[in-house]
Amino acid sequence: MAALRSDPELARQLFFEGATVVVLDVPEGTEFGIDYSAWAVGPRFRGVKMVPPGLHFVHCSAAGAGGRDAGPRSGRFLSLRRREVRLLRWDPAGEAVRPEPPEQGEALRDNLRELDPFLGPYPYETLKKWVSLSNFISEAAAEELQPESGQICAFAEVLPEAAGRHTRDRAGQRRPPLGAECRSYAEGLARLPRMRPRAGTQIRFSELPRQAFPDGATPEEITRHSMDLSYALQRVMEQRYPGRPLDLLAELQFAFICFLIGNVYDAFEHWKRLLNILCRSEEAMGKYQDLYINLISVLYHQLNEIPADFFVDIVSQDNFLTSTLQVLFSCTCSSAVDEALRNKAEKFKAHLTKKFRWDFEAEPDDCAPVVVELPEGVQVD
Repeated sequence: MAALRSDPELARQLFFEGATVVVLDVPEGTEFGIDYSAWAVGPRFRGVKMVPPGLHFVHCSAAGAGGRDAGPRSGRFLSLRRREVRLLRWDPAGEAVRPEPPEQGEALRDNLRELDPFLGPYPYETLKKWVSLSNFISEAAAEELQPESGQICAFAEVLPEAAGRHTRDRAGQRRPPLGAECRSYAEGLARLPRMRPRAGTQIRFSELPRQAFPDGATPEEITRHSMDLSYALQRVMEQRYPGRPLDLLAELQFAFICFLIGNVYDAFEHWKRLLNILCRSEEAMGKYQDLYINLISVLYHQLNEIPADFFVDIVSQDNFLTSTLQVLFSCTCSSAVDEALRNKAEKFKAHLTKKFRWDFEAEPDDCAPVVVELPEGVQVD
């Protein structure tokens, strides 16, 4: 709000041109947020006004009973237009906000003056940060990536793949009766039912190749494609984003937001895997230079939002990000890479070294001999 007080012209523009998100029936104490800001809801809360047009992420966490910690976070992306009125309503059963039909939102337009005292202003001071984290995510990209239900939940809703409540069910699956003694931790894990996500609740990320080389590849090709993941990256582009390489950055940003703000750990794992493919695709860097110039900008803003030791593996003390970016910086030194990309990579490397004190000069693991598993039937002469 301080930013709006210091810029009355901006406040006036947002007041007349901004969108309004009306949120009804939210219990007092619920944590409600939009984009990069969140608040505990008071008794007078009815939504947010003066919202800049564009893509936004609305999220909430139910208040814990008796002052306990808030419940798991859930949220959804909204694409708002100038002066649009969007109506959301609290769903007690799902502990989330659900959208009402668009016509119900428009029906509230004549009552906005009466609602105004109950609407909080959009936190403009965090808008630049939000835009820097989401600028590649179009409305179409968000629709394509979000679950069919539209709801993004910190904890996936899962169902057992097969019934297991009755003895006959467990016997049919060759699982011991519920009362049988468990003799080891491994046996205990094996007894747990196999779970699958409820249909329509999964984020629709790209399926990343488990095999980095084409079928029928020679041992030499297997080694080459295992060191340079350009073939795997090309497969992702052809299957999901033909002719739209920059949409990969939309998916990278979508995954990061779902983790950073939505608390979805699976999104973080996908972000790491997608980033790993991008950073280890040397041949692709010469072919998609615009993609990689923008990738560095995306990473610059994302890494400003996390502590320096966040990516350190607590077991091995290895930093996933330093080793991955080390390969990226090594690849951008290639003569096939455009000077603009090479210079931007050097500046980014210097920035990270200064800000996080990360060491990119040690010999990367990729310089060590690479052991690859050959497909069955392939022999080395």
